[in-house]
Amino acid sequence: MLDKTIATVQEAVRDVFDGAVLMIGGFGISGVPTELVRALLDQGATDLVIVNNNAGNGKYGLSELIEAGRVRKMICSFARSSNPLQPNAIAFADAWRAGKIELECVPQGTMAERMRAAGAGLGPFFTPTSFGTSLAAGKETRVIDGVGYVLEQPLKGDFAFVKAQQGDRWGNLTFRYAERNFGPVMCMAARTAVAQVDEIMELGAIAPEHVMTPGIFVQRVVRVVQEELQ
Repeated sequence: MLDKTIATVQEAVRDVFDGAVLMIGGFGISGVPTELVRALLDQGATDLVIVNNNAGNGKYGLSELIEAGRVRKMICSFARSSNPLQPNAIAFADAWRAGKIELECVPQGTMAERMRAAGAGLGPFFTPTSFGTSLAAGKETRVIDGVGYVLEQPLKGDFAFVKAQQGDRWGNLTFRYAERNFGPVMCMAARTAVAQVDEIMELGAIAPEHVMTPGIFVQRVVRVVQEELQ
């Protein structure tokens, strides 16, 4: 019987290895799989390359990983915390200024398309975004029909951590509003996608037309009871 449910977040992140490329869902503070990230903090993996929209999301999660010196490189669109007034929120800025972390800044749409290309098995693609800017430095560029384009590479991950509202034992997922954000393309682009969900549904209880990420792209599902972090 196919069953992708995992009992604990600790078990769900057990095999994340040093140097892994880890995609973490979230748009600001919406849809961040905080409990999975904190479990990884306890697990001990280091030298990580993190793909995330932000370079931290307030006090907990990714900011803690950065502050602990466990992240070697950030690939993101918005290189600061979504809540700069909280403790740990400037962890990335401090680490970057001290030369302790690398940064690859990628336009948001380009980052999403790079992950989608990886998940769809496509190769590099041309986009007009960032043409003529410093973000295009070192990349192949072309002018086609009078429009400048930059060649971008697919972005693959070893693991993806996402937060969904519902999942079933086959790994089918639904997301709540903006919590969807990069979750579907991250699951596609990663070798191992781990989803923390609010509720595990009976198989067939999620209507096919409501499935936002098919289970073929998800390897682990773990239910997390949401609690107020202290």
